[in-house]
Amino acid sequence: MLDILSKKFESLRMNVETPVAREKCYTCYRPMCSCMCSHIKPLITQTKFVILMHPKEFKKTKNGTGRLTHLSLPNSELHIDVDFTGHAAINSLINDPGNLCYVLYPGKESLHLNAQKIDLQGKQLVIFIIDATWPCSLKILRLSHNLQRLPKLSFTHSKSSQFQIKEQPADFCLSTIESTLTILELLNFHGIETIEDEAFEHFLDPFLSMVDYQLQCISKSDENALRFRTYG
Repeated sequence: MLDILSKKFESLRMNVETPVAREKCYTCYRPMCSCMCSHIKPLITQTKFVILMHPKEFKKTKNGTGRLTHLSLPNSELHIDVDFTGHAAINSLINDPGNLCYVLYPGKESLHLNAQKIDLQGKQLVIFIIDATWPCSLKILRLSHNLQRLPKLSFTHSKSSQFQIKEQPADFCLSTIESTLTILELLNFHGIETIEDEAFEHFLDPFLSMVDYQLQCISKSDENALRFRTYG
């Protein structure tokens, strides 16, 4: 009897198709079915942006905005780590006498970009943006001694995040790509950048498309759940 059941189980197991992993876009690192590359409009900037991504953010293929920010800015770099103290590429940028480096992080001693203009002194402006949750951002800054020595940059805003699929820890919190847009708008205001308004209008396109896609998925999931409860 056990042999018969065993054979039947094996027969059923062999007839079940092995799930095929979804194809992934290795540019935006999203599943091909939700690739956002077609929505990206590269924005040329004088400022160099360096996105420091926490490994946990790298795993967020569905709602991460750090990579979308990097893909939208040709004059940018993206590095993944927690402790950047010994990071060769980061230290090369920081130690280059032709660069003026800031790290985006709030603080009493930070340069408030709404009211203060950065004095470039003929140097290349380099802004480091930490792509992580607040606790993880604090950890990156605590461990990365090279970043600790950099002057900090901050801003205030009246915007509300359009990240509808993710609850922000506070009303003033923005996603990485939204924060970058705010910085660019302020740099434009101070004459450090000369970006046309139309380019700003399309900068968030991949982000908004990503949010819209996820909302559609949630809606379909809710519909299926309701259908299951009704007929199950």
